[in-house]
Amino acid sequence: MLETPHLLRPFRPEDLSAVIEINRVCLPENYSPYFFMEVYKSCPEAFIVAEVNRQVVGYIMCRLEFGFSDVRRFRMVRKGHIVSVAVMPEYRRQGIGRELVVTSLKALELHGAEECFLEVRTANEEAVALYKQNDSDCISLLP
Repeated sequence: MLETPHLLRPFRPEDLSAVIEINRVCLPENYSPYFFMEVYKSCPEAFIVAEVNRQVVGYIMCRLEFGFSDVRRFRMVRKGHIVSVAVMPEYRRQGIGRELVVTSLKALELHGAEECFLEVRTANEEAVALYKQNDSDCISLLP
C-alpha cells in the first residue's frame, strides 16, 4: 500500500465531531463529547489528530495522572495515560498510529510524565504490535 501524505497537529474543539466518528468506527468504547473535552483540557498538547487532505483520519488522546509507579515500587509519579488512539481503517499501516504515539509520548514527557501506560485488548494484534514496537513496557493487556 502506498503511504498517504499526512499531517499531525494539535486537536482543536472543532475537530470533536470527526474524532467522535473515528472513535465510533474504530473502537468499541464510545465516549461522550464531554469526556473527550475533559481529556483534552487535562493535557491539550497530548491530544493530537492526523489529517489527510484536511480531513481528520486519526487521533490520540492522553491525560496526566498521579499515582503509584508501575515500574518503581512504592513511589508516586506523574503518569501519562494513553486513553484512546484510532486511525480510520483505510489509513492504517502507513505509520500514522506510530507517529501519533511517539508524538504524544514526547508531549507527556515535556509535561513531567515519568511513565506512560495504556490498556489494549489482546485480540487487537495490530495495536499490541504497535505498542511493543515503541518499547511501551507499561501496557496492560485486556482479554
